[in-house]
Amino acid sequence: MANNAFDELKWRGLIFDFVEGVPELLAKEQVTIYNGFDPTADSLHVGHTVPLIALARLQRFGHVPLALAGGGTGMIGDPSGKSAERNLLSREQIEHNVSCIKKQLAHLLDFEVKSNPARVINNADWLLQLNMVDFLRDVGKHFTVNYMLAKDSVKNRIEREEGLSFTEFSYMLLQSYDFLHLYETTGCKLQTGGSDQWGNITAGGELIRRMRGGQAYGMVYHLITKADGTKFGKTESGSVWLDPEKTSPYRFFQFWLNTDDRDVIKYLKFFTFLTQEEIAALESSMTERPEAREAQRALAQDMTQRIHGESALARAEQASQALFGGEIGGLSVDEITDIFAEVPSCELTKDQLGGDGMPVIDLLVTAGVAKSKGEARRSISEGGIYLNNHRVSDVAQTTGMKDALSGQFILLRKGRKSYTLVKVH
Repeated sequence: MANNAFDELKWRGLIFDFVEGVPELLAKEQVTIYNGFDPTADSLHVGHTVPLIALARLQRFGHVPLALAGGGTGMIGDPSGKSAERNLLSREQIEHNVSCIKKQLAHLLDFEVKSNPARVINNADWLLQLNMVDFLRDVGKHFTVNYMLAKDSVKNRIEREEGLSFTEFSYMLLQSYDFLHLYETTGCKLQTGGSDQWGNITAGGELIRRMRGGQAYGMVYHLITKADGTKFGKTESGSVWLDPEKTSPYRFFQFWLNTDDRDVIKYLKFFTFLTQEEIAALESSMTERPEAREAQRALAQDMTQRIHGESALARAEQASQALFGGEIGGLSVDEITDIFAEVPSCELTKDQLGGDGMPVIDLLVTAGVAKSKGEARRSISEGGIYLNNHRVSDVAQTTGMKDALSGQFILLRKGRKSYTLVKVH
């Protein structure tokens, strides 16, 4: 671990830009730091975790973290990094989203530590109380339209055909007011976020200087890019969420396990608390034993354990092994459905598997694993057929409901990786 928080973030390659004086500030005093997120969904996704894990790193160095839920600003929508206007959410939707996300933050921040516990605050508590005329007189007068138009988040949108509504144009004023409010009520001196937030963050620091004569700071992190040019945190089935109902722990584990070799060391620095020495050792293993994918496995284990817990990690690893012939007897219906969602499947009725059951040879033909009974016999004789990942050695073997996993599935495999899922109705 580095000697101070700034050096720690720096060697991890996180820092994109910062206001002059941030390294000295973090080195000399306990600083209250806030990072905001707008609750546009009822779960965070993996992209949100970079600034929040960075906030946890700052907490480990003794600083006080505030996670700001944008219950107020979320009703407006942040134009930063967006090519089009967001759909506006109702107050009820946003309150529901905030309550869901609060639970997820407990996986990332420490709310129990006595010296510098994390807090979740909601800017709806003060923004929704504002009087519009007072706000425009007291806050709006400190911003020129020229200053706001010069910000990249505004400039980029104005150049597009869709333009920028006054609603989103005003977002910068509200986020700046958040910083002022937290500066006054909690002594917060530092705001962090992704690099697309630089304009909003520096505007807040400027408002504090003008209205209170105070000094506030900003620091922003690199937005994550992938070596292959695709968007981070997206898969073919959509975003990778922290909510296990939206992205199962197995899929979450697989997302990290499938990280490109070109990205994995960067992600280990960004997302995990592994030390420089541990990451260097994993980097060496990529050269010496690339087929072992030890760096990807360490990343997948660390993130899955952090977000979903030890038991979910164990099940995700068991599920991952199922694709390579591992034991599948203890997997749930949902896990089996998830793991084998993309393999060929067929359906049988319980009646077809009743009584003495169905000869495995017939099952292989019915499921399309073999084209004929003769081919099925040969495959069994050669040791290439597996039922629920156990080799079939007897050509006369039958299979019945006793073999159906959770009473619903029989898994057939030919060779090392050719799976077929039999669904029993």
